[in-house]
Amino acid sequence: MALATPGGALAATLALPAGAARTPVVLIIAGSGPTDRDGNSALLPGHNDSLKMLAAALADAGFASLRYDKRGIGASRAAAPDESALRFDTYVDDAAAWIARLNADPRFTSVAVLGHSEGALIGMLAAQRGAAAAYVSVAGIADSPAAILRRQLAGKLPPALAEANEGILAALERGQLVAEVPPALAAFYRPSVQPYLISWMHYDPAREIAALHLPLLIVQGTTDIQVDPGQARALQAARPDAALALVPGMNHVLKAVPADAARQLASYGDPSLPLAPGLAGAITGFLRSLPAAR
Repeated sequence: MALATPGGALAATLALPAGAARTPVVLIIAGSGPTDRDGNSALLPGHNDSLKMLAAALADAGFASLRYDKRGIGASRAAAPDESALRFDTYVDDAAAWIARLNADPRFTSVAVLGHSEGALIGMLAAQRGAAAAYVSVAGIADSPAAILRRQLAGKLPPALAEANEGILAALERGQLVAEVPPALAAFYRPSVQPYLISWMHYDPAREIAALHLPLLIVQGTTDIQVDPGQARALQAARPDAALALVPGMNHVLKAVPADAARQLASYGDPSLPLAPGLAGAITGFLRSLPAAR
């Protein structure tokens, strides 16, 4: 299945439950970087197939799902714009277009949006723009993008670079491009990526989830070394009526892995590990609680 866009086609996989005539469908949005529709990153060896497994679990429970390669990633690589032309809203517009496509499909009774990691913010915004019936955040952040970058680099830079980093971040938060970037920081702030960063920093996840007037589920693993459970609690604080599911022992790629660095890293490329117990049940239980749609 594919979605035609002015920049090229976006490739997707539609998973349907056996024997169902009409069913709810879940739009699954992958996380940051070159992470494909199955949850695998081109930057890491092996594959974990986390989102592929999640789609299978949804189908077993009677829910259809569609997961897609974001533009520039996987089979949607040809749809990538030049880096300097890419904006965070491009990803949001693509997700909203998928919502519209699924809503127009007579096989589906409603569309829920599920975003993982960075895909959680994309899905949150797309659900605002499209006619989504519900929203699920999995390992999504509550802090602003700039706050995340500050925390990732805290204590890792010498004083002069730390000062330069803060100056660059502050300028980008104000929507200002930075012409002079130290070579040591070019990987983060090269001129061609700054417009994307500015567009991303425009959004505060806690503020956006508060504005999303849909049934909500916030899911977070307790051994996620990339996103800590405090982020999920902060999202719920912004939307106190949202359901919160803390999955014991679940890491960032949705597997049951202890908070051990070596085992965590290995899990990112190990498809033999099943989904963490409790994850699928939390999501399908929430979906079943929703009012029946058209």
